[in-house]
Amino acid sequence: MSNALTDSQPAQAEIVRYGDETADIHSSSDEYAARFSGPVGAWMLAVQERAVLAALDHECTTVLDVGGGHGQIAVPLSKANRSVTVLGSAHICAERLRDFIESGAIAFRAGNLIELPFPDQSFNVVASFRLMSHCTAWRTLVKEMCRASNHAVIVDYPVWFSFNFLTPLLFRIKHMIEGNTRTYRIFSSWEVRREFKRNGYRLESVTYQFFFPMGLHRALKSPTLSRRLESIARGLGLTWLFGSPAVAKFVRVEGKPRG
Repeated sequence: MSNALTDSQPAQAEIVRYGDETADIHSSSDEYAARFSGPVGAWMLAVQERAVLAALDHECTTVLDVGGGHGQIAVPLSKANRSVTVLGSAHICAERLRDFIESGAIAFRAGNLIELPFPDQSFNVVASFRLMSHCTAWRTLVKEMCRASNHAVIVDYPVWFSFNFLTPLLFRIKHMIEGNTRTYRIFSSWEVRREFKRNGYRLESVTYQFFFPMGLHRALKSPTLSRRLESIARGLGLTWLFGSPAVAKFVRVEGKPRG
């Protein structure tokens, strides 16, 4: 981690971007973090954190977090004694992680998110959260994550077979509740699994985080009520059938060619 501080110097007046995929600049901002502020936001992040930590195994010791300047994954993984490197599309993406970078708990590097500046199989795990649904070249992103990992890739993505099916109708309401909602791609689990299979990876586990829309939970402003609603849905099997977003772990199939 000796180059962490050098790679994370504050941006000057002009933000230098590395490549065309820069959705992480917004998700690394204070404005985006405000969407997860307060008790409800903390509860939603705790659900996500549990899903990520549950996907780890004894081989998951070194982690590359692509577009992870928001810290939602990098910080919990660092606290779980993983060696974490965050890749951002600009140096400004390191700002919310500055304390962790300066302490040496997390390394940061600026680079192209879909041309990862690392050799093949450099990390045990490559993860990416809050990025794939905003990445226009998402298939290239998947290919690069698979290339840089020697064991597993963990991603999150919104699922079509859920309340997301109503997104075109409810987007305006969602924007009124959340304020800074962006348009995003919604995936079928089948197309995601197919893309990873094409790159020599198979699905090992998947967790669906919520049955009810996250926008509804923000509107309710009650983590206690939200927790109860989600508990009922999970108990009835609704979350497994219609939940979103998915946290999916794919593992390398040894001996199978990629590409």
